[in-house]
Amino acid sequence: MIGGGAWGTALALAAERAGRETRLWLREAEAAAQIARTRHNPFLPGHRLPDSIVATTDLAAALRGAELAVLVVPSQHLRGIATRVEALLPEGVPVTLCAKGIEADTGALMTQVIAEEMPGRPQAVLSGPSFAAEVAEDQPTAVTIAAPAGPDGIFAEGHPAARIAVTFASRHFRPYLSDDPVGVEVSGAVKNVLAVASGIIAGRGMGSNPRAALLARGLAEISRLSVALGGRAETVLGLSGAGDVILTCSSTQSRNFSFGQAIGAGRAPDTARGAVVEGVVNARSVLALAQKLGVAMPICEAVDRIVHHGLPVERAIAALLTGPLRAEPRALEHRASIAHPATEAPQRRRVFA
Repeated sequence: MIGGGAWGTALALAAERAGRETRLWLREAEAAAQIARTRHNPFLPGHRLPDSIVATTDLAAALRGAELAVLVVPSQHLRGIATRVEALLPEGVPVTLCAKGIEADTGALMTQVIAEEMPGRPQAVLSGPSFAAEVAEDQPTAVTIAAPAGPDGIFAEGHPAARIAVTFASRHFRPYLSDDPVGVEVSGAVKNVLAVASGIIAGRGMGSNPRAALLARGLAEISRLSVALGGRAETVLGLSGAGDVILTCSSTQSRNFSFGQAIGAGRAPDTARGAVVEGVVNARSVLALAQKLGVAMPICEAVDRIVHHGLPVERAIAALLTGPLRAEPRALEHRASIAHPATEAPQRRRVFA
């Protein structure tokens, strides 16, 4: 497990419960020392690690003899870590990606970063509605393992994604298989941005109606970008799409939601951030990629303008609510674009002819 934050530690526990010999690589020497001394990781307090999980800051030692490397690092650090892992990992050993995001400088998906830095390496994406603390508590959790299926369209027993699913599967941790890594990746990147928006709504003291509208239209934005990149629209209805969006956009356990909530309550973005908030970086990278592809993502654009350009929250909300009237679902969106009457100068007018 390459990355000893809360999520990497929770996945190490999940793998250990599934009967796997597990090593946990941490960048922070103090955290590794604390695990060795107390069996508790300060990044996931309250959850004891069994003695069978070895924690180390020595990347070579962590990877020695490994049959699977799971990369659980922030998306913007993935390229550097992947280069280091590639130099140490034997040929043919697959990697599982748990980083959720789009690389800021290049607009690359995480799978594209791995393809460039670890060419020919079998890879899969693990994503889904899974708070680290609840996985650590061994609460029932379902996730998606995504990788291209075999030549016959089937995940045979020896397929890397099937092997990864079996590696993690236990009585309370259930992986599902997908052949749409693009759709799963895009869902994981955009849901962090939507969580910031959802937190803003909560911090503003708004109710359930705007939250429901945000989630539904946010899923539409995920679908648009996924399809533009070659993914499938229906992936947005699965665990990595709707499942993860519902989870992350509804709880203060999400750093992205909590960050947005602080902004909604009136704090400035540069003072509201504590730990890594992927949605802040992803707001910019997702929007840049969408604009490059000509994909409309007004919610992501609003979050980017709030956190990076100082747009007042009320103005962002007003712009979203008074945009052109459109049709749904996605297949019908191009059939309507009607100017919103609230943007017209006040006047007496008949609504129906």
